[in-house]
Amino acid sequence: MIREDLRNIAIIAHVDHGKTTLVDQLLKQGGIYRENQVVEERVMDNNDLEKERGITILAKNTSVMYDGIKINIIDTPGHADFSGEVERILKMVDGVILLVDAAEGPMPQTRFVLQKALNLNHKVIIVVNKIDKPDARLDAVADEVLELFLDLDATDEQLDSPIIYCSGREGKASLNPYNLDEDLGVMFKTIKEYIPAPQGDGDGPLQMLVSSIDYNEYVGRIAIGKIERGTIKQNQEVVVSDFHEKHKPYKSKIVNLYQIDGLGRTPVTEAKVGDIITISGVTDVTIGDTITSTEDPTPLEFVKIDEPTIEMTFAVNDSPFAGKEGKFVTSRQIRERLYKELLKDVSLRVEDGETTESFRVSGRGEMHLSILIETMRREGFEFSVSTPKVLYKEIDGQTYEPVERVTIDVPEEAVGAVMEKLGSRKAEMTQMAPVGSRMRLEYLIPARGLLGYRNEFLTDTRGEGIINSVFHEYQPYKGDITKRYTGSLVAFETGEAVAYGIFKVQDRGQMLIGPNTPVYEGMVVGVNPKLEDIAVNVCKTKHLTNTRSSGSDEALRLVPPLNFSLEDCLEFLAEDELLEVTPESLRIRKRILNTELRLKARGKNK
Repeated sequence: MIREDLRNIAIIAHVDHGKTTLVDQLLKQGGIYRENQVVEERVMDNNDLEKERGITILAKNTSVMYDGIKINIIDTPGHADFSGEVERILKMVDGVILLVDAAEGPMPQTRFVLQKALNLNHKVIIVVNKIDKPDARLDAVADEVLELFLDLDATDEQLDSPIIYCSGREGKASLNPYNLDEDLGVMFKTIKEYIPAPQGDGDGPLQMLVSSIDYNEYVGRIAIGKIERGTIKQNQEVVVSDFHEKHKPYKSKIVNLYQIDGLGRTPVTEAKVGDIITISGVTDVTIGDTITSTEDPTPLEFVKIDEPTIEMTFAVNDSPFAGKEGKFVTSRQIRERLYKELLKDVSLRVEDGETTESFRVSGRGEMHLSILIETMRREGFEFSVSTPKVLYKEIDGQTYEPVERVTIDVPEEAVGAVMEKLGSRKAEMTQMAPVGSRMRLEYLIPARGLLGYRNEFLTDTRGEGIINSVFHEYQPYKGDITKRYTGSLVAFETGEAVAYGIFKVQDRGQMLIGPNTPVYEGMVVGVNPKLEDIAVNVCKTKHLTNTRSSGSDEALRLVPPLNFSLEDCLEFLAEDELLEVTPESLRIRKRILNTELRLKARGKNK
């Protein structure tokens, strides 16, 4: 059975190459909105974190109609830390649109997602986006994409992929880069003609692979996937099985059946081969499960997701300020929330820690885990996290570590500083070439070498540098790396920071707090430029006499404190420090709060 009335595609690209903006225009020109309807930008990025950061975190489904054909479109994340989302989504589609920035060209994540698409023998439509940029390199970028195809052993058919030139923001595209059409008609036409129609055995027993999970408090888990064989009906009895046999097959019932329709879901009573649908009512279903008919419960093979490379310890907050700002603070609540995240995120791992109050959480990178931390704190959770650590592997008695492929675009004058810093972090340069007015450097660097580097990088390049990384492979351990070249200024006593105390301390380094900030003994209140910790008293007040009043503090000139974001805090953390996360505050603290005990422990370790 061939579904000529249907096409299933995913839009894949490196972060910030314009996927979600292009989907906006496809929706507008696909007739999803009324003519006078007010439409927000990047409508597919519908959670708060996505809107704030301008990145896609979760893959999302939508659909448009063109010439009597329904086109199911999946918008995927571009950041390497969420590539687990991309891998499983590719099983739902029959072709992909590969989006490439007309100035930047193919980047690390472009290679990664294209490799996965080619391995599945998907047809590829190449779209060179943002051609209206002043530094666009149209011919050079098209050549670089074809070189990438050759590099990844593409078939002759894949090498003949059509190339479309486009301005996603303006909603214009053409096969000729120097003469854009007034709309995206050429893109719709190419999807119809080039992407194969879904096909399968329409009369056979049901098979549907669950590629994504949504959650709703009223109906519970919602399974999203594509029907590979047969027909599915409302109230049908089904069997849920798993290819890797993580659980035994069990029976369940389809309660509600929905098809993706524009930005919403339309209830239907049945769906056929090739349809991407959402199902509610199937209990305990998870990503990678196959929903089958009762007469033939054969599971479909599920793509093996790449392993996590970074680990952090989440624990109950035990600081003196514990429980003051958070709504959910107990180990039971934190445990339930972390294990609930596993239902939606296939590249996350959660294990119980060494104590009953700690949990080991592993993910694809710092961004992956920081998004989870930020989401939890917005939900009212309060907890502490440790410094990120890379996960090593033992192969033939030798220690192997994860290595990242890093691509860096910097102004020429910053190249020396960047090369010096990366050299000290055991990075190996693989390529260096000019790209327009800038230099592009490619490195292979141990994942732990990147921890804590991004802030330094922005300083060295005066904020003009662009750094992107993607997991490359495991390689033999490269030797010790000094992660941090600064120390901490640590509060000596509990109380409230005052202007006089901060004024006396600020010569020692940069402060992280301002006056009237509550502090406790062992809390990190500043950054020492030297590699040592100093205990300081920011609560120290001026002694009052007949001739001196407390009001004279107003004349003190204080340097504005550093305002660390969540990622900044994680990068700054030393081995003996924790980050206290609450809905209102981020506080860096020492594991051992008492100053005397901490100094004794440091002496023993030496």
